[in-house]
Amino acid sequence: MAKLKGFEFWSSTLKKASFVVAPMVDQSELAWRLLSRRHGAQLCYTPMLHAQVFVRDANYRRENLYNEVCEEDRPLITQFCANDPEVFVQAALLAQDYCDAIDLNLGCPQMIAKRGHYGVFLQDEWELLEKMIRLANEKLSVPITCKIRVFKEMEKTVRYAQMLEKAGCQLLTVHGRTKDQKGAMTGIASWEHIKAVRKAVNIPVFANGNIQHLSDVERCIQETGVQGVMSAEGNLHNPALFEGRSPPVWEMAEEYLEVVKQHPPCTLSYVRAHLFKLWHHTLQIHQDLREDLAKVKTLAGLAEVSKQLRLRCQVITNSRCKDARLRRTNSEFDRSRLNAQEVSVRIKLLTMTYRPKEPVANGNSQGSEVKKTVCQKRALEDSDGTADTLSKNKQKKRSRNPNKNFCPEQKPKYIKCEQCGNPKGNKCVFNLCRGCCKKKAYKEVADCPISPGKHPFTHGAKMFIILVKTQLHLIKEQMT
Repeated sequence: MAKLKGFEFWSSTLKKASFVVAPMVDQSELAWRLLSRRHGAQLCYTPMLHAQVFVRDANYRRENLYNEVCEEDRPLITQFCANDPEVFVQAALLAQDYCDAIDLNLGCPQMIAKRGHYGVFLQDEWELLEKMIRLANEKLSVPITCKIRVFKEMEKTVRYAQMLEKAGCQLLTVHGRTKDQKGAMTGIASWEHIKAVRKAVNIPVFANGNIQHLSDVERCIQETGVQGVMSAEGNLHNPALFEGRSPPVWEMAEEYLEVVKQHPPCTLSYVRAHLFKLWHHTLQIHQDLREDLAKVKTLAGLAEVSKQLRLRCQVITNSRCKDARLRRTNSEFDRSRLNAQEVSVRIKLLTMTYRPKEPVANGNSQGSEVKKTVCQKRALEDSDGTADTLSKNKQKKRSRNPNKNFCPEQKPKYIKCEQCGNPKGNKCVFNLCRGCCKKKAYKEVADCPISPGKHPFTHGAKMFIILVKTQLHLIKEQMT
């Protein structure tokens, strides 16, 4: 079967997808993609994968793509970051049977992308990009797509997009921000740049940037003429964005946790990050549960904290609704019962705007003390060494060495040096470490009996041997 191209690929393989979930590192994993698809998303991307690691590490391939194969999760585009044409094609060949297209990340503006020389930091190397796209287009059995950021100059952005199209790109996602628009300098995405690109190329274009509600999606399509709209941050805060709904946070959180249970394994850090995004506004109020959410080390623990947040929000909401009903009068308005959507919006607003009163003692606010307590760094907890409680790095160490022991109580105890606190030498008569022993022997012209082969001689012992050798040498000279 011939490889589909351009609008034919978008229409047939991607089924004219208009609502798209962006590739997000450690965030657009299988469980989140399935949740988003349940609520209106028509196309999803995998998290950005590192092409070089994907080629050399079978475990990385299995954990990030092969284990996440699911019939419900299609159409799906796999995204790679790369700066070497051969490596990019090798990675794409290993992934093409598990997705519907391969995407090259040319939009990541983070410092790690700058150090690794990929993402948006390749946007000035047109010859390299042209070679990468052309080679992938020739070798792969699935289409090649690109996700880019714009230049400040609209004309340069248009030429950039046309170059990628000419090289073999079959679908282009344009993030309407420049390389420098990130963090505190994020600002507003330029739909004018996206509109100019859409008019200049003959392949489907997706727009990315300024998408928080379904009305934004509809307005973006109308103003730019793009085929689809991609959402990242908006989707993370409300996975039902493409349905045009703003359901209570706990509904999305509980449904997500159910999907995670149905499609294991899912890295705990991913789940925790999603719950922090979903409960973001509520956690500004309930700081104690914020701490609990950060500390728990099991999926059941995360679910329990989410449940406690739901109960607290429902108590606040019920109280507010009761007060509102008491204050209602029929003199001015005769309102009917609110419909489900209005209730959902009102619940969300209540959970976002409620602020508990700060305790006041002797007329002085304790706000600074409360803030100081909240901002303190969490103390490290002792791990009991089980797989469920180990950090990701410790789990990797355990996989390399099954006998690795992380329990502080079971680690061997060493007698400390009386001067510096480092472990003392096993046979040092002064109860000192190697360094302190050498200093003491030098100052006091004393020797320490150290077993041969394990430790070097102290300074005093060395000086004695040198002296003996010198005397023997002089005797030999006199005899000859």
